[in-house]
Amino acid sequence: MIRTSHRPLAMAALALGLLTLTACGTEKAGAGPGQSSPTTPASPTALSTSAAAARAAHDKAFPDVAARCKATKATAGTTGPEKPEPLPTDPEAAKFAENHAFKQQARLTPEARCRGEAHAQRIQKALTGPGTTPPANEAALTAALTKLGYGPDNGTVQRVGNALGFSYSVPGIGPCVTGYLGTPTSIEAHGPYVEGGCTEPRGGH
Repeated sequence: MIRTSHRPLAMAALALGLLTLTACGTEKAGAGPGQSSPTTPASPTALSTSAAAARAAHDKAFPDVAARCKATKATAGTTGPEKPEPLPTDPEAAKFAENHAFKQQARLTPEARCRGEAHAQRIQKALTGPGTTPPANEAALTAALTKLGYGPDNGTVQRVGNALGFSYSVPGIGPCVTGYLGTPTSIEAHGPYVEGGCTEPRGGH
């Protein structure tokens, strides 16, 4: 008697079952019918809501800055940014300007300028005002800025020559504040660099 073996059929069925399970396991969570994929870009409404929440958090943490720039907010959209300066006509000067274009900063709206300058003055008064002792090292400067509401996650502290320096993004609203505690002290507000961040990029072409 010749017996027919069912082993190949069983193995084929097992392989098909494993393939089906594997395919199911690769489906992304939340990507089913009627559900958006995790990589779906946020809608303009969601971004606007997030920006409003960040602004509200900033105003709650820094009520003096919010009050100072409240009037500026109403006219923030009426004044456009200044026109970029044309490249020099001299070939060498034009090449120099082109090679240093990466150091350009984004322009601030009137509201952002007001808030940035208010933060710069707030920091300068706290660090170098009458009756204060300026921080002596990087750790002391970091601690002083953190106490003022500018945590390490928002910027960097470094020593530039004999002076302490810092570059921070104001929490929630974004203008940069960069300072050097030298003689004299210089603390100013500015837009982020075109390559990103508040710290001046190094290098060039």
